[in-house]
Amino acid sequence: MSIFSAILQAIVQGLTEFLPVSSSGHLALVQHFTGVSAENATFLTAVMHLGTLVAVFIAFWGTISKLIVEFFLLLRDLFTGRFKWSTMSGYRRMILMLFIALIPLLLVYPFKDKYDALVSQGNLFFLGACFLLTSLVLYLSEKCPRGKKGPKQMTAGNAVTVGVAQCVAILPGVSRSGSTLAASMMCGMTKKFAVEFSFILGIPAILGGGLVEVKDAVSAGLQIELLPVIVAFVVSAVTGFFAIKMVAWLIKSDKFKVFAIYTLAVGLFTIGTGVVETFFLK
Repeated sequence: MSIFSAILQAIVQGLTEFLPVSSSGHLALVQHFTGVSAENATFLTAVMHLGTLVAVFIAFWGTISKLIVEFFLLLRDLFTGRFKWSTMSGYRRMILMLFIALIPLLLVYPFKDKYDALVSQGNLFFLGACFLLTSLVLYLSEKCPRGKKGPKQMTAGNAVTVGVAQCVAILPGVSRSGSTLAASMMCGMTKKFAVEFSFILGIPAILGGGLVEVKDAVSAGLQIELLPVIVAFVVSAVTGFFAIKMVAWLIKSDKFKVFAIYTLAVGLFTIGTGVVETFFLK
Protein backbone atom coordinates (compact mmCIF):
# COMPACT_ATOMS: atom_id res chain seq x y z
CA MET A 1 0.00 0.00 0.00
CA SER A 2 1.35 3.44 -0.92
CA ILE A 3 1.89 6.27 1.55
CA PHE A 4 -0.54 8.40 -0.45
CA SER A 5 -3.30 5.78 -0.15
CA ALA A 6 -2.67 5.47 3.60
CA ILE A 7 -2.83 9.26 4.08
CA LEU A 8 -6.01 9.54 2.00
CA GLN A 9 -7.78 6.82 3.99
CA ALA A 10 -6.52 8.26 7.30
CA ILE A 11 -7.88 11.73 6.48
CA VAL A 12 -11.23 10.21 5.53
CA GLN A 13 -11.26 8.09 8.70
CA GLY A 14 -10.18 10.91 11.00
CA LEU A 15 -12.76 13.35 9.69
CA THR A 16 -15.70 11.01 9.23
CA GLU A 17 -15.27 9.07 12.49
CA PHE A 18 -16.59 12.10 14.36
CA LEU A 19 -18.39 14.13 11.71
CA PRO A 20 -21.89 12.59 11.56
CA VAL A 21 -21.46 11.17 8.06
CA SER A 22 -20.27 7.57 8.72
CA SER A 23 -16.58 6.69 8.65
CA SER A 24 -17.24 3.06 7.70
CA GLY A 25 -19.37 4.13 4.75
CA HIS A 26 -16.85 6.65 3.44
CA LEU A 27 -13.94 4.23 3.86
CA ALA A 28 -15.92 1.57 2.01
CA LEU A 29 -16.41 4.02 -0.87
CA VAL A 30 -12.72 5.04 -0.91
CA GLN A 31 -11.59 1.42 -0.79
CA HIS A 32 -14.12 0.49 -3.47
CA PHE A 33 -12.83 3.09 -5.91
CA THR A 34 -9.11 2.66 -5.07
CA GLY A 35 -9.21 -1.14 -5.17
CA VAL A 36 -7.68 -1.74 -1.72
CA SER A 37 -7.78 -5.44 -0.83
CA ALA A 38 -10.19 -6.53 1.90
CA GLU A 39 -7.40 -7.88 4.12
CA ASN A 40 -5.29 -4.71 4.01
CA ALA A 41 -8.39 -2.54 4.34
CA THR A 42 -9.50 -4.34 7.51
CA PHE A 43 -6.13 -4.02 9.24
CA LEU A 44 -5.56 -0.39 8.23
CA THR A 45 -9.09 0.53 9.33
CA ALA A 46 -8.39 -1.01 12.74
CA VAL A 47 -5.18 0.98 13.15
CA MET A 48 -6.92 4.20 12.09
CA HIS A 49 -9.70 3.54 14.60
CA LEU A 50 -7.04 3.40 17.32
CA GLY A 51 -5.64 6.69 15.99
CA THR A 52 -9.03 8.37 16.31
CA LEU A 53 -9.29 6.94 19.82
CA VAL A 54 -6.21 8.97 20.74
CA ALA A 55 -8.03 12.05 19.43
CA VAL A 56 -10.98 11.38 21.77
CA PHE A 57 -8.70 11.11 24.80
CA ILE A 58 -6.91 14.35 23.92
CA ALA A 59 -10.11 16.30 23.18
CA PHE A 60 -12.02 15.10 26.26
CA TRP A 61 -9.20 14.37 28.71
CA GLY A 62 -10.62 16.81 31.26
CA THR A 63 -13.89 14.88 31.46
CA ILE A 64 -12.33 11.43 30.99
CA SER A 65 -9.82 11.95 33.82
CA LYS A 66 -12.63 12.94 36.20
CA LEU A 67 -14.67 9.91 35.15
CA ILE A 68 -11.69 7.62 35.86
CA VAL A 69 -11.26 9.08 39.36
CA GLU A 70 -15.00 8.87 40.02
CA PHE A 71 -15.07 5.25 38.82
CA PHE A 72 -12.62 4.16 41.51
CA LEU A 73 -14.48 6.18 44.13
CA LEU A 74 -17.67 4.44 43.00
CA LEU A 75 -16.05 1.04 43.48
CA ARG A 76 -14.91 2.08 46.95
CA ASP A 77 -18.43 3.13 47.94
CA LEU A 78 -19.96 -0.05 46.51
CA PHE A 79 -17.64 -2.29 48.53
CA THR A 80 -17.99 -0.24 51.73
CA GLY A 81 -21.77 0.06 51.53
CA ARG A 82 -21.78 3.85 51.14
CA PHE A 83 -23.23 3.95 47.62
CA LYS A 84 -26.48 5.89 47.25
CA TRP A 85 -28.22 6.41 43.92
CA SER A 86 -29.99 9.57 45.12
CA THR A 87 -26.81 11.43 46.09
CA MET A 88 -24.64 10.68 43.09
CA SER A 89 -22.54 13.44 41.53
CA GLY A 90 -22.90 14.25 37.84
CA TYR A 91 -19.73 12.37 36.87
CA ARG A 92 -20.72 9.27 38.86
CA ARG A 93 -24.14 9.25 37.23
CA MET A 94 -22.53 9.68 33.83
CA ILE A 95 -20.38 6.57 34.45
CA LEU A 96 -23.45 4.48 35.20
CA MET A 97 -25.30 5.88 32.18
CA LEU A 98 -22.33 4.96 29.96
CA PHE A 99 -22.41 1.36 31.25
CA ILE A 100 -26.16 1.13 30.65
CA ALA A 101 -25.81 2.57 27.13
CA LEU A 102 -23.21 -0.10 26.26
CA ILE A 103 -25.51 -3.03 27.07
CA PRO A 104 -27.46 -2.98 23.74
CA LEU A 105 -24.18 -2.94 21.77
CA LEU A 106 -22.94 -6.08 23.54
CA LEU A 107 -26.08 -7.88 22.37
CA VAL A 108 -25.80 -6.99 18.66
CA TYR A 109 -22.03 -6.61 18.06
CA PRO A 110 -21.56 -10.35 17.29
CA PHE A 111 -23.64 -9.79 14.13
CA LYS A 112 -21.49 -6.90 12.84
CA ASP A 113 -19.53 -9.07 10.39
CA LYS A 114 -22.73 -10.04 8.55
CA TYR A 115 -23.46 -6.39 7.76
CA ASP A 116 -19.84 -5.62 6.87
CA ALA A 117 -19.89 -8.53 4.41
CA LEU A 118 -22.65 -6.86 2.39
CA VAL A 119 -20.39 -3.86 1.78
CA SER A 120 -17.22 -5.90 1.22
CA GLN A 121 -19.13 -7.75 -1.52
CA GLY A 122 -19.67 -4.42 -3.26
CA ASN A 123 -23.33 -3.92 -2.37
CA LEU A 124 -23.55 -0.18 -3.04
CA PHE A 125 -27.36 -0.24 -2.84
CA PHE A 126 -27.23 -1.34 0.80
CA LEU A 127 -24.48 1.18 1.58
CA GLY A 128 -26.41 4.00 -0.11
CA ALA A 129 -29.59 3.14 1.81
CA CYS A 130 -27.63 3.36 5.07
CA PHE A 131 -26.36 6.83 4.14
CA LEU A 132 -29.96 7.88 3.52
CA LEU A 133 -30.92 6.52 6.95
CA THR A 134 -28.18 8.68 8.51
CA SER A 135 -29.54 11.69 6.65
CA LEU A 136 -33.06 11.06 7.97
CA VAL A 137 -31.87 10.68 11.57
CA LEU A 138 -29.85 13.92 11.39
CA TYR A 139 -32.80 15.77 9.85
CA LEU A 140 -35.14 14.63 12.64
CA SER A 141 -32.63 15.63 15.33
CA GLU A 142 -32.63 19.19 13.97
CA LYS A 143 -36.36 19.40 14.63
CA CYS A 144 -35.93 18.74 18.35
CA PRO A 145 -36.28 21.64 20.81
CA ARG A 146 -33.18 22.71 22.71
CA GLY A 147 -32.46 20.24 25.51
CA LYS A 148 -31.64 21.09 29.11
CA LYS A 149 -30.48 17.72 30.48
CA GLY A 150 -26.97 17.30 31.84
CA PRO A 151 -25.38 14.29 33.60
CA LYS A 152 -27.57 14.68 36.71
CA GLN A 153 -30.83 14.78 34.72
CA MET A 154 -30.08 11.90 32.33
CA THR A 155 -32.19 8.79 32.97
CA ALA A 156 -31.53 5.09 32.42
CA GLY A 157 -34.16 5.20 29.65
CA ASN A 158 -32.19 7.95 27.90
CA ALA A 159 -29.03 5.84 28.14
CA VAL A 160 -30.76 2.82 26.61
CA THR A 161 -32.09 5.00 23.76
CA VAL A 162 -28.60 6.29 22.95
CA GLY A 163 -27.24 2.75 23.27
CA VAL A 164 -29.76 1.41 20.76
CA ALA A 165 -28.82 4.25 18.40
CA GLN A 166 -25.20 3.13 18.63
CA CYS A 167 -26.30 -0.42 17.75
CA VAL A 168 -27.91 0.81 14.53
CA ALA A 169 -24.55 2.33 13.62
CA ILE A 170 -22.94 -1.09 13.17
CA LEU A 171 -24.50 -0.84 9.71
CA PRO A 172 -21.82 0.49 7.32
CA GLY A 173 -23.03 3.88 6.14
CA VAL A 174 -24.90 4.71 9.35
CA SER A 175 -22.93 7.25 11.38
CA ARG A 176 -22.19 6.22 14.97
CA SER A 177 -21.55 9.79 16.08
CA GLY A 178 -24.54 11.06 14.11
CA SER A 179 -26.89 8.41 15.52
CA THR A 180 -25.81 8.84 19.13
CA LEU A 181 -25.71 12.64 18.92
CA ALA A 182 -29.18 12.70 17.38
CA ALA A 183 -30.54 10.29 20.00
CA SER A 184 -28.97 12.34 22.80
CA MET A 185 -30.56 15.55 21.53
CA MET A 186 -33.91 13.81 21.04
CA CYS A 187 -33.69 12.75 24.70
CA GLY A 188 -33.41 16.41 25.68
CA MET A 189 -29.70 16.66 26.45
CA THR A 190 -27.81 19.92 26.07
CA LYS A 191 -25.69 20.03 22.94
CA LYS A 192 -22.46 20.19 24.94
CA PHE A 193 -23.34 17.14 27.02
CA ALA A 194 -24.62 15.28 23.94
CA VAL A 195 -21.21 15.69 22.28
CA GLU A 196 -19.32 14.55 25.38
CA PHE A 197 -21.55 11.55 26.06
CA SER A 198 -21.63 10.44 22.42
CA PHE A 199 -17.88 10.53 21.84
CA ILE A 200 -16.89 9.05 25.21
CA LEU A 201 -19.49 6.29 24.72
CA GLY A 202 -17.66 5.35 21.52
CA ILE A 203 -14.37 4.60 23.31
CA PRO A 204 -15.11 0.95 24.26
CA ALA A 205 -16.51 0.13 20.81
CA ILE A 206 -13.58 1.75 18.97
CA LEU A 207 -10.97 0.20 21.27
CA GLY A 208 -12.50 -3.27 21.33
CA GLY A 209 -13.15 -3.42 17.60
CA GLY A 210 -9.72 -2.06 16.73
CA LEU A 211 -7.81 -4.49 18.95
CA VAL A 212 -9.79 -7.51 17.72
CA GLU A 213 -9.15 -6.61 14.07
CA VAL A 214 -5.42 -6.02 14.70
CA LYS A 215 -5.14 -9.38 16.51
CA ASP A 216 -6.96 -11.21 13.71
CA ALA A 217 -4.72 -9.65 11.07
CA VAL A 218 -1.53 -10.55 12.95
CA SER A 219 -2.67 -14.11 13.70
CA ALA A 220 -3.57 -14.59 10.02
CA GLY A 221 0.01 -13.77 9.06
CA LEU A 222 -0.88 -10.66 7.04
CA GLN A 223 2.15 -8.99 5.51
CA ILE A 224 2.15 -5.48 6.96
CA GLU A 225 4.02 -2.46 5.60
CA LEU A 226 5.00 -0.59 8.75
CA LEU A 227 5.53 2.95 7.41
CA PRO A 228 2.05 3.41 5.81
CA VAL A 229 0.46 2.04 9.00
CA ILE A 230 2.34 4.50 11.24
CA VAL A 231 1.51 7.40 8.93
CA ALA A 232 -2.18 6.40 8.87
CA PHE A 233 -2.27 6.19 12.68
CA VAL A 234 -0.79 9.68 13.15
CA VAL A 235 -2.86 11.34 10.41
CA SER A 236 -6.13 9.81 11.66
CA ALA A 237 -5.38 11.02 15.21
CA VAL A 238 -4.65 14.60 14.09
CA THR A 239 -7.60 14.90 11.72
CA GLY A 240 -9.87 13.21 14.27
CA PHE A 241 -9.01 15.82 16.89
CA PHE A 242 -9.91 18.68 14.57
CA ALA A 243 -13.11 16.88 13.50
CA ILE A 244 -14.24 16.68 17.14
CA LYS A 245 -13.72 20.40 17.57
CA MET A 246 -15.58 21.05 14.32
CA VAL A 247 -18.59 18.99 15.40
CA ALA A 248 -18.79 20.80 18.74
CA TRP A 249 -18.72 24.17 16.97
CA LEU A 250 -21.27 23.19 14.32
CA ILE A 251 -23.75 21.91 16.90
CA LYS A 252 -23.46 25.06 18.99
CA SER A 253 -23.90 27.27 15.91
CA ASP A 254 -26.99 25.35 14.72
CA LYS A 255 -25.35 24.26 11.46
CA PHE A 256 -25.74 20.53 12.14
CA LYS A 257 -28.31 20.16 9.34
CA VAL A 258 -25.59 20.55 6.71
CA PHE A 259 -24.65 16.93 7.43
CA ALA A 260 -28.20 15.77 6.73
CA ILE A 261 -27.96 17.37 3.29
CA TYR A 262 -24.46 15.97 2.72
CA THR A 263 -25.35 12.36 3.64
CA LEU A 264 -28.49 12.61 1.47
CA ALA A 265 -26.29 13.57 -1.49
CA VAL A 266 -23.73 10.82 -0.74
CA GLY A 267 -26.50 8.24 -0.38
CA LEU A 268 -28.04 9.14 -3.72
CA PHE A 269 -24.58 9.18 -5.36
CA THR A 270 -23.76 5.73 -3.93
CA ILE A 271 -27.04 4.22 -5.12
CA GLY A 272 -26.57 5.87 -8.51
CA THR A 273 -23.08 4.40 -8.76
CA GLY A 274 -24.50 0.99 -7.90
CA VAL A 275 -27.05 1.33 -10.69
CA VAL A 276 -24.39 2.29 -13.24
CA GLU A 277 -21.99 -0.50 -12.23
CA THR A 278 -24.76 -3.13 -12.11
CA PHE A 279 -26.66 -2.35 -15.29
CA PHE A 280 -24.25 -0.48 -17.58
CA LEU A 281 -20.68 -1.58 -16.81
CA LYS A 282 -21.19 -5.34 -16.73
